[in-house]
Amino acid sequence: MRIRLVLATLATTALTGVLLAPTAASAAPQPIIGGGTVSSAPWAAAIFSGGSFTCSGSIVASRWVLTARHCVGGSMSVRVGSVYYASGGVTRTVTSTSTRFDLALLYLNSAVSTTYVTLANSNPPVGSTNQIYGWGRTCTNCAASAQLKTANVQVTSNSATDAYGGQAIRSTGVNGVAWRGDSGGPQFYNGQQVGVCSTGNGSTYQNYGSVANSRAWITSVAGV
Repeated sequence: MRIRLVLATLATTALTGVLLAPTAASAAPQPIIGGGTVSSAPWAAAIFSGGSFTCSGSIVASRWVLTARHCVGGSMSVRVGSVYYASGGVTRTVTSTSTRFDLALLYLNSAVSTTYVTLANSNPPVGSTNQIYGWGRTCTNCAASAQLKTANVQVTSNSATDAYGGQAIRSTGVNGVAWRGDSGGPQFYNGQQVGVCSTGNGSTYQNYGSVANSRAWITSVAGV
């Protein structure tokens, strides 16, 4: 059964397919099934709304974090540079946002000095093995994973669509799939971020908004 999801702050009929923050109940399987935890990710960004963890993301420049548009809402803050969403790293508040399709750039109130992700200029090849990252749920009714997780996925198409109709990369799980709380998290190929977690069915596949398709927009907003 295909399960479509939205953020807790949105009506469930508004953006079908969007991977949810880890607070709502679901009968879906575990997130990033298999896979493993990450010991270091200086580029990692945990997204909070109203003080509660909602989504995953990545920092692309000193004051810019990339996540999903459907993660945007409320009073937002970001923890950067820790593999634990609730501790470590540095915390910044979000002062403004810019969106395109299901991608969002969050502008931080002050700069963060860390290792930023490198953004791809092209989509990954169909059939290639990519890596996804996020703090998604660890079981059906559990909270978010305390530690950042990763899994391998295989690209099946570059012609899927994200929650807002933008070009998306579809993949199937090799040793895991994205789920609640993984929204906004990055997909990497050859060390470059190619996608942003948008939609999925919680068991076999996920669609990540294409970074390459929005590359000019990212440059115009964040300067990278």
